[in-house]
Order: sequence, then structure tokens, then C-alpha cells
Amino acid sequence: MIPRRWGEPYCEAAVRPTSVGRVIRGFPRYGVDAPLVLLGLWAATLFTAAWTVLAFTWHGWVRWLLLAVTLYWLFAAVSFTHTTLRGKFRVWDAELDRLGLDGRERVVDLGCGRGAVLLLAARRLTEGRALGVDLWRAIDQSGNSEAATRANAEAEGVSDRVDLLTGDLRALPLPDACAEVVVSNLALHNMPALEDRGAAVVEAYRVLAPGGRLRIADFRNGLQYEEILDRLGAVDVDVRGLGWRGWYGGPWLATSMLSAAKPAG
Repeated sequence: MIPRRWGEPYCEAAVRPTSVGRVIRGFPRYGVDAPLVLLGLWAATLFTAAWTVLAFTWHGWVRWLLLAVTLYWLFAAVSFTHTTLRGKFRVWDAELDRLGLDGRERVVDLGCGRGAVLLLAARRLTEGRALGVDLWRAIDQSGNSEAATRANAEAEGVSDRVDLLTGDLRALPLPDACAEVVVSNLALHNMPALEDRGAAVVEAYRVLAPGGRLRIADFRNGLQYEEILDRLGAVDVDVRGLGWRGWYGGPWLATSMLSAAKPAG
């Protein structure tokens, strides 16, 4: 049987269970991704809409140009809002179903935020455990904090199988081969330097057990991650688009999913 915990004693000491005692189901709150960007999109929509209304007394081509700009910003704002509030949940629900978890896995979510993907995985576990690792930066997700993630685990009724850990994705305080599944949703791109993102991919592969599977959703960088994993000896490496449910403003900011596995040997 797969162990429920994470291996070495120093790792156990660093991990904090999400709660003890009775679980109370409530209403989880996951916030929004990149709140300043989303606010900017809606502000741009309102600003150009106001100018469009004023422009209807102006020359024809000016008002039609402003109307086109307003519709562009409106589309981007609606697309971003849908993806952050609904689309990403649908995408990851389908992805976790595709993994076919048997409930005994140890799952690590890198950059878990307020637990959107972490808790979707935890719902599928029985004897296994889900570990969320984050630095809890509110600039990446509104209201991002360890306490918020813990509250969401309580609300979802999965706190008995969820652990949280504050840690740098480039140097995970976890032992080698401690997880059967490693996932990450839009966390690695927050590191602007390629060498930092590459270090995070190497770490994700290091903590993956033989036969384990890796899933990373990110912008633009999927092919870079694919090259790194090929060099590490990963198998079944693939990058695919996630469609309109993964658009953060439009197809020009589409999310792709990198999938890979560590050889069983």
C-alpha cells in the first residue's frame, strides 16, 4: 500500500495538516488569478465604453474604431473572468479524471494558491494525501494565504487528507520520489527567469516517484519544459492546448498542459 505521508522525518516536521477535529462544510472561496490584471481589463473596458458613448456625436470612423476597441477589451475581460472563476476548474476536473487516480496516491500541487487544483485532487483520494506548496503571494491570486487554503479544505470536506507547506518551487523541502502525481497550475510562469522555471521543473521531476505522472499548466513555456524533461529522461512528454476554457483574455493568452511521466524502472 502506498504510504499516506511524505517520507523522511524532516519533511514530516515541515508539513502542516490543514486542520484537526470536526470538518464543517461551507462555501469555499478561491479568489481570482492575477487580480490586478483582471481589474485592469475591466477598467479598460469601462474607460473605452465611456469614450464610445461620447464619440457617437463625432465622425463615423472614430466612433466605430472606439466601439471595436471596447468590444476587444470586453471580450478579454469576460474571457479572463470565465477562466479564473469556472474554466480552470472544468479543465482540471477533466485532467484529473483522465489520470484515473485510485485514491491511494500522494499528490503534490506546486504553487497551490487557495487550493483550486489541490482540493479537486483531494476529493479523489481515500488512503492517499494531497500536499500543497506555495509562497502565498497575493499578487498571484487574490487573498492568497495558507489560512485561506486551509479554510477552503475545511469547506470542501477534505481537510483530513490535505497538508500545506510553505516552500520555494526551485528548492522543494521534500525527499526524492515522494509523490505519485505532481501537478501545477499557472505557477511557474510567475518566475520571470528561464533558469528559475527550469529549476522548478527539475524539482517537480525529482520528487516524482518512478512510474509517477506530472501535469503542468502554464503560458507559452510548455516547449521549454518539454526540452528539460526530455533531458531528464521523462517519457510520454507532450504539450497540448486546453482550448477556450484556458484563455486568460483570448487565444493569445491560452493555457497549455504539459504531461510527462517518470519511467517505472
